[in-house]
Amino acid sequence: MRPRLAAAPAVAVLLLATACSGGSGSSPDPAPADPSTSAPSPSATPPLRAEEVAAPEEGACYDLGYDDALAPTTTVRSTACGREHTAQTFATGRLETVVDGHLLAVDAARVRSQPEQECQERLGGFVGGTEEARRLSMLRTVWFTPTVAQSDRGAEWFRCDVIAVGADEELADLGQDLEGTLATTDGAGRYGMCGTAAPDAEAFERVVCAREHTWRAISVVDLPDGDYPGAAAAREAGQAPCEDAGRDAAADPAEFEWGYEWPDAEQWAAGQTYGRCWAPD
Repeated sequence: MRPRLAAAPAVAVLLLATACSGGSGSSPDPAPADPSTSAPSPSATPPLRAEEVAAPEEGACYDLGYDDALAPTTTVRSTACGREHTAQTFATGRLETVVDGHLLAVDAARVRSQPEQECQERLGGFVGGTEEARRLSMLRTVWFTPTVAQSDRGAEWFRCDVIAVGADEELADLGQDLEGTLATTDGAGRYGMCGTAAPDAEAFERVVCAREHTWRAISVVDLPDGDYPGAAAAREAGQAPCEDAGRDAAADPAEFEWGYEWPDAEQWAAGQTYGRCWAPD
C-alpha cells in the first residue's frame, strides 16, 4: 500500500472547484451626436427595439475559448451541435431587475447573483447522475447576461451553459448532447476527472478522462458542515475512506496505491467542502 497525499492546488478554483462568477460588462457608449447636424431623417436606420435583441435558445451550442467562458457577457455566435463546440446552453431565464420598486442595473451584484444560483441548481437536472458523479467530473456551468447596452434596450435574459474543463485553462470538445450524460457509464467515464500523474506528483495535471491520463478521481469524502476545519483535520478525514476506495479499485488488494486531495481554505469558501480519493487508472 502506497498512499499519495496532496492538498488540492488553489489554481483552477474558478472553474474546477466552482463556476465562474457572472455579471455584465459594458460596451462602449456611442459617440455623442454632433450638435451642428440635424435630427435623422425618417429614412435613417431606426434604433434597435428591445424585442429585436435576440434571447438565447436552450440547446444551442457554441465554440467558446477558455477566456470566453470566464467572461460575463458573450458575442460568440452559436454553431451546429454536430460540429466542434465547447459549450451547450441547457437553461435560460429572466433577470429580476426591479427590487422593492427600484430598477437595478444588469451589472448590480444582486442581479449578477441570480444566474449563478439558478445555473448551478439546474445543472444537475440536465447532466444527470448523482452529486458525487458531478463532483468527480470536469463538467461545470458558466453563465452570461446581456451587456449594459443590451439591457438598456430591454434585454433581461440570462443563459446557462455547460462546459467541460479539458486541462488547465483549456476547454474540451463536447459530444452532440450532454443531457443525462453523467447518468451513463460512458458519459461519466469520458467527462470524469483524471490526472497525468499521482495527485502529489510534480508532473500532475488535472485533465478530463477522455484525454491521456494515469490516475482517476474515484470517490468523494464529505467533510463536516460549518467553517473550514483546517488543513490537518481535512487531511486526516480522508485517510481511511480513500485507502478503502483505493483497495476496492485495485486489481490486487494486497498491493495498491491511493491518493487523497483535500480543499484549502480558499476552495472551501468557494464551495468545495469535500475531498477526492484517487487511484491509478
